[in-house]
Amino acid sequence: MAKKIKVLYTIPNFNTAGSGKSVYDLVKGLDRTVFEPEICCFHSKGAFYKEVEKLGVKIHLFPFTAPYTPRLTFLSRVLKIRKFFKTNQFDLIHSWHWSSDISEPLAAKLAGIPYVYTKKAMGWGKKYWTWRSKLSTKVIAVNEDIIDQYLYNMLPKTEKFPLAIDTNYYKPFAHKSETTKETYFKNDDFVILSIANMVAVKGIEILFEAVKALNDDQIKVLIVGNDQNEYGQDLKARYSNNTNFVFAGKQLEVRPYLALADLFVIPTKDEGRREGIPNAPLEAMATECIVLGSNVSGVKDILKTFPQCLFAASDIEALADRIKFVKEMPENERKSLAEAMRNQVVKEFSIQEFLKNHEELYLKIIK
Repeated sequence: MAKKIKVLYTIPNFNTAGSGKSVYDLVKGLDRTVFEPEICCFHSKGAFYKEVEKLGVKIHLFPFTAPYTPRLTFLSRVLKIRKFFKTNQFDLIHSWHWSSDISEPLAAKLAGIPYVYTKKAMGWGKKYWTWRSKLSTKVIAVNEDIIDQYLYNMLPKTEKFPLAIDTNYYKPFAHKSETTKETYFKNDDFVILSIANMVAVKGIEILFEAVKALNDDQIKVLIVGNDQNEYGQDLKARYSNNTNFVFAGKQLEVRPYLALADLFVIPTKDEGRREGIPNAPLEAMATECIVLGSNVSGVKDILKTFPQCLFAASDIEALADRIKFVKEMPENERKSLAEAMRNQVVKEFSIQEFLKNHEELYLKIIK
């Protein structure tokens, strides 16, 4: 029997970023008759790490990056990473690290191991991104803007694979979860849901202000995500007197919240580390929940077929107009739009195509 291709997925943790879901899906779905996946991360914190453990693959807790300072000892630290890569005899390394770190690809280069990284977030700032790309065998971009803005001079080594979700797991609900809805709201309320890693660029206050501007007490907003950081606590303090806005905190399973939503909104600002391809709106669309999103990188890739559901980033009035538009749509039109959104996800963001793209790339590299 031919030796399996040993692929190492590196990711800082499974506690903070959406990339963890993509790594989970890759490891779970990869053809185990051909590939032998392993994972390396910095620590084992977070509830989702427990889910990753259930996949039954080897997980290394190892610092696969090295700080640049002090510069005199930088190379010696890189060589320790090289030794880890060589000792474990990885055939290919696929990094999901969000940073511009060059120590990891340099260690892979010195070990003679092909190195791939996925560029998920918008932002290029430091010169290290260019060096990281030059040291890589291949770079995977998740949206068009990453290629057009940053990787245009590295096209021979660039692939575009959008992120994906399991549309058999995220699918239309047989019935809306009225019990869950009553936990927070009334059954006839119009519930807007936003699921986000709670950082300032997510623009949750834009959504709150748009809803306030509509002055419609039937419209409620439910926020799912870790709200214990400074941004989350600030939002809760600023809007504490508005009982129409509810914070549900971080949730490992989001489908019960999607089940009660009438509309999903992703109000990302056009600044800083914007979206690559965000998972949450894809999950919502797959369950036949209409999505509105700001016209920024990543979000516009998802909603390109539905321009009426895009609004200018940070434009409170424009978002309020779109919310009113969806709320007042005839039921049959709303249902038709929701079904079209699911069909779009199945067509362009399915896990099957995602796995196929990666497997073919790995085989092309490991000839």
